[in-house]
Amino acid sequence: MWYREEEVVAQIPGLTVRRLRRWVVRGWVRPARRDGAIAFDELDLARLRLLVELRDELGLGEDVLPVVLGLMDQLYGLRRRLRRLLEALAELPEDQRRRILQRLEE
Repeated sequence: MWYREEEVVAQIPGLTVRRLRRWVVRGWVRPARRDGAIAFDELDLARLRLLVELRDELGLGEDVLPVVLGLMDQLYGLRRRLRRLLEALAELPEDQRRRILQRLEE
């Protein structure tokens, strides 16, 4: 599902159009373009909720947010890679899986 700017602001307490646009310009949220307009998806909304929480509830300044977002993006990227690795391991024969797991525990 896609959301327009006004719909996003209406759904996320503490988010203003001005703040939303500033965060898009800074690249902290990267909405798609649909029919010539900016369109936000569910992942964008989740990231915006996180940004509002970090900014308003935890009191992080906007100078710190890029660092936090970068670290979180790295973490999520590593989780995706780990998930793919586990899926690949699951496809291996049992003896190979066992050897790999033993090696990891060393």
